[in-house]
Amino acid sequence: MIAFIRFADGLSAWFGKAFAWLILLMTFGTSYEVFVRYIVGRPTPWALDVSFIMYGTLFMMGGAYTLSRGGHVRGDFIYRLWRPRTQATVDLVLYIFFFFPGVTALIFAGWKYASRSWGYGEVSVNSPAGIPIYQFKTAIVAAGILLFIQGIAQVFRCIQCIRDGFWIEAEEDVEETETLLIKEKQAELSGDQA
Repeated sequence: MIAFIRFADGLSAWFGKAFAWLILLMTFGTSYEVFVRYIVGRPTPWALDVSFIMYGTLFMMGGAYTLSRGGHVRGDFIYRLWRPRTQATVDLVLYIFFFFPGVTALIFAGWKYASRSWGYGEVSVNSPAGIPIYQFKTAIVAAGILLFIQGIAQVFRCIQCIRDGFWIEAEEDVEETETLLIKEKQAELSGDQA
């Protein structure tokens, strides 16, 4: 189980970090559009569609990574007061009855949408540029598969926690700015007291 958890975490991290680079492309594309629209006076017909497509792809492909790091929204004001075994038991039930049926539906519905879209070479109807979008609908299926794999790892985490009484944490790779600032301030205060 531990090996699968590490594999799924690594896979989710790789895809999450790879698709995170879309943020830079979105920034450059939006900056370019603002420049040509307001400075040059010649707006592009494609910029809005491309930014929507990239944002949607980033959002979808980052879901499994966020799940692996415990970043999705939950009722933490109650959940964090429970013992780890209670948390794991509730999580396990929720994964089985809600997560897996939802993600399975996402995969099958995404497959249907993507295959239809590929079949007739779908383009965006929101702009005169007619940007092809069929390849981006495939991201729905890919994101669903990644979420399913990560969900299995999360179920294994729950089983391990129920058995051992503590959570197996994902490897640290990113830290919240707030946490870094707190650590920095604590180090500063420790240095002043010494």
